[in-house]
Amino acid sequence: MIPFEKESLDSKSRKTLIVHPDMESLSQSALEHRLDEAVGLALAIGLVAVESHYFSVRNPKPATLFGSGQVDQMRKMMAEHEATILIVDGSLTAIQQRNLEEKLAVKVIDRTGLILEIFGARAATAEGRLQVELAHLDYQAGRLVRSWTHLERQRGGFGFLGGPGETQIESDRRMIRDRMAKLRKDLAHLRKTRALHRDRRQRAPWPVIALVGYTNAGKSTLFNRLTGAGVFAEDLLFATLDPTMREVTLPGYDKAILSDTVGFVSDLPTQLVAAFRATLEEVSAADIVVHVRDISHEASDAQAHDVTQILADLGVPEEEGEGPPVIEAWNKIDKIQPDDPAYMRISSPLAKNVCTTSAQTGAGVETLINLIADTLSEGYTSEEVTVSVSDGKRMAWLHENGRVLSSEQHSDNLILAVEMSPRNWGRYHALH
Repeated sequence: MIPFEKESLDSKSRKTLIVHPDMESLSQSALEHRLDEAVGLALAIGLVAVESHYFSVRNPKPATLFGSGQVDQMRKMMAEHEATILIVDGSLTAIQQRNLEEKLAVKVIDRTGLILEIFGARAATAEGRLQVELAHLDYQAGRLVRSWTHLERQRGGFGFLGGPGETQIESDRRMIRDRMAKLRKDLAHLRKTRALHRDRRQRAPWPVIALVGYTNAGKSTLFNRLTGAGVFAEDLLFATLDPTMREVTLPGYDKAILSDTVGFVSDLPTQLVAAFRATLEEVSAADIVVHVRDISHEASDAQAHDVTQILADLGVPEEEGEGPPVIEAWNKIDKIQPDDPAYMRISSPLAKNVCTTSAQTGAGVETLINLIADTLSEGYTSEEVTVSVSDGKRMAWLHENGRVLSSEQHSDNLILAVEMSPRNWGRYHALH
């Protein structure tokens, strides 16, 4: 293994060559999008992409994935740019990663390892750090053949920026298993706590709106625009990792809760999906999901497909009525010029669950707020209820959980016309 420490990250050691193994015969534009995204991922961890290139891989080599001529071409490109890191925008086995490191004499990291490193750098909460560490250990457990080659002492941290590990591979395997067991136990406790919080919110009158979308679609900027919060929002992939919840005002509602979530990306490592399931379950428990799309991006439809796939894995199906309703916020319309192909698309009549927005300028945000409120109100029914004038608790409950349309007093009773969601009507009738 080629040692690589955080302390060695000078300008020269950050020089990175990015290669994409094209095993699906993608179109030229699709390949360029993949390379652009890989460059963005490298930038998110402070690496400098000196060149990006794709190689057609028809028959993947078990030893190196790429053919010998392609490996020689990589060596020449890295020598030309004095690059010290090779990022492979795909999955490598432990043997392929080790062999490429030996043949090129540079540090090699695959897409999964890179995303894990970004998440490790961005995790800000205790839960986030636990989830990232579990995902990393799960990934690293099968790569001891690579990471423990030099049998050095662990220098702290994890990922390709951390140390390679300790001596005695068997004790290290046991140490990883024990640590993973403890992390799973801690996360199970956090999952139980989060479930209790969700249950408490469901008993409260406030609806929960979850923002989801591809990474860098503008979710955090829109979140800040809607709530006035100061959540970190930058033009970087995975700028948001830890979920954030804030109060938001909706017409016709006393209060609502808006949740900002981690961005999705194509080929999101399975270890991360598993480790972050407790966090992402917040989406499936929401009353409504707002799918924020960067409509100015050429691959917007492909990104939306990736998000839909992950949502389906989390229990938010595409079929209408089988999960929380989904609204699409086509964001970044301020970046679309009249001569752009997307201009015609946003100028045409949109589906009833779609609106265009610019979180940066605020355009369309008011329309989005009204669409969220209207969607939440769909399916509401009105009933006439009789409440004793002395039953202040029940009166307060009706005002908090529904809309009191009219009130008329008869003797010691109030006749109320109330509009509420079916769920709240069920809760109300259970009070009797």
